[in-house]
Amino acid sequence: MPHSRPNTLPAPKPINLHRAIATQSRTEKPATKLHKRSRSGCFTCRLRRKKCDEGHPSCKACTNLNLKCEYKRPMWWASVEQRRMQKERVKDLIKRTKSIERRDSKQEGVSSISPPIIAEYDFNRAPLTDPYDPFASQVQTPSFPHPGSLPPQYAPYEVDVRTERQTFVNDVPLRHDSSVSTFNAMGPPQLHATLPTFHGDDWLQEECFKQVGPYGEMESNFPPQPSSASVSYFHTTTIPVEDHDRPLLDHFVENVLRMIFPILEVHQQGLTRAKAILNSLETNKTYLHCCLSVAAIHLKTTVGLAPEQIDHDIMRHRYEAIASLSQALSQDTDHEHILDAALAMIFFQSSVGAPDDCLPDIPWNDHFSAAANLVNRLDMQGSMPSGTNIPSSISPFTKSLSAWIDILGATMMGTTPQFAHNYRTKHLSGTSSGLRELMGCDDRIMYLISEISCLESLKNEGRLDELTLCHHVSALGAQLEHTEPADPSLDHPYTCTGSIQPDQLTKNMSAIFRLAARLYLCSLVPGFDRNQPSSVNLVSAIADAFQFIPAGPYGFDRSLVWPILMAGAFSTPTSEFRGILSERVTALGEIGDFGSFGRMYRLLQEVWRLSDDPSVSPASDAGDFEGQQSVFKQEESSLDRPIVTIGRAIKKQNVHWRDIMRRNDWRHLLI
Repeated sequence: MPHSRPNTLPAPKPINLHRAIATQSRTEKPATKLHKRSRSGCFTCRLRRKKCDEGHPSCKACTNLNLKCEYKRPMWWASVEQRRMQKERVKDLIKRTKSIERRDSKQEGVSSISPPIIAEYDFNRAPLTDPYDPFASQVQTPSFPHPGSLPPQYAPYEVDVRTERQTFVNDVPLRHDSSVSTFNAMGPPQLHATLPTFHGDDWLQEECFKQVGPYGEMESNFPPQPSSASVSYFHTTTIPVEDHDRPLLDHFVENVLRMIFPILEVHQQGLTRAKAILNSLETNKTYLHCCLSVAAIHLKTTVGLAPEQIDHDIMRHRYEAIASLSQALSQDTDHEHILDAALAMIFFQSSVGAPDDCLPDIPWNDHFSAAANLVNRLDMQGSMPSGTNIPSSISPFTKSLSAWIDILGATMMGTTPQFAHNYRTKHLSGTSSGLRELMGCDDRIMYLISEISCLESLKNEGRLDELTLCHHVSALGAQLEHTEPADPSLDHPYTCTGSIQPDQLTKNMSAIFRLAARLYLCSLVPGFDRNQPSSVNLVSAIADAFQFIPAGPYGFDRSLVWPILMAGAFSTPTSEFRGILSERVTALGEIGDFGSFGRMYRLLQEVWRLSDDPSVSPASDAGDFEGQQSVFKQEESSLDRPIVTIGRAIKKQNVHWRDIMRRNDWRHLLI
């Protein structure tokens, strides 16, 4: 019988459970990896040292935080100093985005418990306006007699009318108004019952359309808002604009227009100026596109819209304005319209632009060069013979605005004003340019600032020796003394009724401009040092004068950008002016973050950082990033510590604010 071998299987080898799990995790890890290293992601995530999913056109992290996602190497990546500043700006943007999200969540909670329809509107009750909504109705309804106070035989029948309006920008709902008004059959009330109470010179203050805002008791100092009949000139339906651009037009009229010329409104010229601007919007295509671009910029800086939502509108209208301006210049027609549009491009942009705006634009001084050529062609600066009977085709407002930009713009550049000779002639003859009513400073002081700018230009060109320079400084200082009023004492500009006295306000502002002009003049003296007693006293005098200037969002700090720049740039670390300025910036709130004021304060912070504790100047060129990644890791980890790079040491007294602007390519008009 054959022997059969049993069919046996080899015993299974023991399984190493830990090795199997490790092998499985290694095989599954690439499939579950959601992010890539920051060094290969967008530059914003690399700056923040965060992971980036490399989404296009914007990564998820930048989209959620409303940050600009940049895959191409940006300009701020060139040096460690610029990266540090960009990181601070990103932190500020993130804080602003988070605050907006918290605010919106609170508003949603309130709206969810609010009744959808108001049964009856009580005209004696203050309107319930969300203090944080920049698109809420800014006009209060006047107080009508309450029906309950009428005799029974005159009881009227009532009709309820409900009005709703909703506004969208790029399909994003921004505004929703809903109101129910009760109209009755009795005769219309008397005029004195429908209009706010006037107190002499304060009627224009009531046309400033005070917002019901989140700024506490500052608002109690301002008169009540006007009735809707007083703002009927804000009717914009006759302005030719596309339907998708009409929300931008409404935003410009309702929010931007009323904040641009606060001093002009105090001098009871706001209504006339608003009508002229609306007329330009209707008849001047270039002017219209400029204002629509400015409205989009203001939306971006105040509402916090993401760049991809609003940047297209900004650039579209900006290019349309420039194209229309170029076409008009080539045709050599409508010079008045061209001049108005060129000045609007300069001034409106400086009033609402963000300090960190990186969108391409033409510098303000290039626009003003074209405007100056038109001024010479139109002969509007008073150079025509005195006996001529030819009326000027340019409005006095346009003359005043061009002089304002020309004089203070020259101090930004360190050059001679375009029309310095005309200002000198007007100063000798005592002729006004309307600057006091437009921007708050006495015309004579502005003329002398023009002379100081001319003196600085000669100094920079090396055309004056030190003895001659000091002689001119002494002569201009004596002329500044002659501009002081007989009663140099300052006082608060409010009356007992809470209205603004225009003469007292401009007297206070002129005093601050005079002190700042003297400080600007002293800085031209060879060997000038901010620690000298004379300089310290001038800065201290400016700080004392600010107590007579209303602060906060309805104050006039934004009209004193140039004097604040002069005082801040030459202040010492222990100066009380810095503390006062910090308090007033806090009181301004969000509106102090943009426009000339926001850019000026950012410049001052950089001046103080370099002049108070200078180590060395930032490297002019950081080279290619790929060749210095190991160095960048060390530098990036120490952004919050004093930066030590290759460069020439800066002496404290040699850090000039204009050098910092030039170094950072900040072509700002700070007026």
